[in-house]
Amino acid sequence: MLENLRDAVRKFLTGSTPYEKAVDEFIKDLQKALISADVNVKLVFSLTSRIKERLIKEKPPSILERKEWFISIVYDELSKLFGGDKEPSVNPTKNPYIIMLVGVQGSGKTTTAAKIAYFYKKKGYKVGLVAADTYRPAALDQLVQLGQQINVPVYGERDNKNAVEIAKNGISKFKDNMDIIIVDTAGRHGYGEENKLLEEMKEIYEAIKPDDVILVIDTSIGQKAYDLASRFHQASPIGSIIITKMDGTAKGGGALSAVAATGATIKFIGTGEKVDELEVFNPKRYVSRILGMGDIETILDKIKGMEEYEKVQKKMEDVMTGKSKLTLKDVYDQLIALRKMGPLSKVLQHIPGLGVMLPMPDETQLKIGEEKMKKWISALNSMTYKELENPNIIDKSRMRRIAEGSGLEIEDVKELLEWYNNMNKLLKMVKRKRGDFEKFFKGKI
Repeated sequence: MLENLRDAVRKFLTGSTPYEKAVDEFIKDLQKALISADVNVKLVFSLTSRIKERLIKEKPPSILERKEWFISIVYDELSKLFGGDKEPSVNPTKNPYIIMLVGVQGSGKTTTAAKIAYFYKKKGYKVGLVAADTYRPAALDQLVQLGQQINVPVYGERDNKNAVEIAKNGISKFKDNMDIIIVDTAGRHGYGEENKLLEEMKEIYEAIKPDDVILVIDTSIGQKAYDLASRFHQASPIGSIIITKMDGTAKGGGALSAVAATGATIKFIGTGEKVDELEVFNPKRYVSRILGMGDIETILDKIKGMEEYEKVQKKMEDVMTGKSKLTLKDVYDQLIALRKMGPLSKVLQHIPGLGVMLPMPDETQLKIGEEKMKKWISALNSMTYKELENPNIIDKSRMRRIAEGSGLEIEDVKELLEWYNNMNKLLKMVKRKRGDFEKFFKGKI
């Protein structure tokens, strides 16, 4: 799926095919890629229908080209397909924090237990592993071996077949000296024995009262993940999901979208066999990756820049009406937003009134303007918060410090401050003219 979609995005953005035809071709490529990744056919066609509907109803922001805007819609809708804005919380809320892992046999649950332990150990937590899988003979040996590999202690009872007792004893052993305790429980052969899995899960849950119960799902089950995740989600009052083996199967999209459709939280995804190949699942980051990080991030930066610029413009309206004063912090925010929106030559033609700030009628002056923006941002980055809020305190010694700190000449800093002072004079004149205009209509002139 990854390569197919990245190629489709690249072809769409750089190709010379007329826009409408290119959109139709891309949607077909998107459908093929998702269906080949085992995403439910109904979900795929529902997704592409929403994309087409938004193309008809919405208008692109002036700063984006139509092709870029279309890809941003695809990104937004794909993100929703894989869980939307859900940002799973991975921070422990108490001490010790107890995690209980459940999953069918063969899902990579025991390896995942070690991966989670390593994830938290890297964050500075003390972690203990409890081997409560009494169903699989080699489970304890495997967990001990993994524990030694990551230098995390493992509790197990080789001759005890009572998983509930082992889980309770392990927690008693670790509760006073560990921040996080991870309990690995038994799986079951095949995906037809979920009832036994859920029964045992409930028994251990009642005995140890874990803070998080995590179901481990192997991507190879594809769309069947929906039924398993639904039943787990209904059976457990606390629950999240880890999807493993995202690197080795074409059905990853099916498992992810199926789980997301249940409303369950996907907390982590396993991206390989090694203990460090586990990452917090973020739908938007995942979609950025499958669409091609570089291509989509450029577009998202432009959109973010436009949103930030609009916020800055609201502040400028307050400045224009006298509700607040213009500070260098406002100038900094405006310059940063402009930079994210793309080349200045394209930005200027979409933002009315910007010529007041950087009047540049030709290409040579545009290049000078780009350089000036970089210099001004460097100078502003070297200022203290107090200087940004109250530029009047900037004397010669402060100018020298700002210039040295930003690698600029003192003349560059002076130019920025002169522009700022001129801008304030201009704003006062505009406010005065506006006041005269309002008085005229009220019959006071």
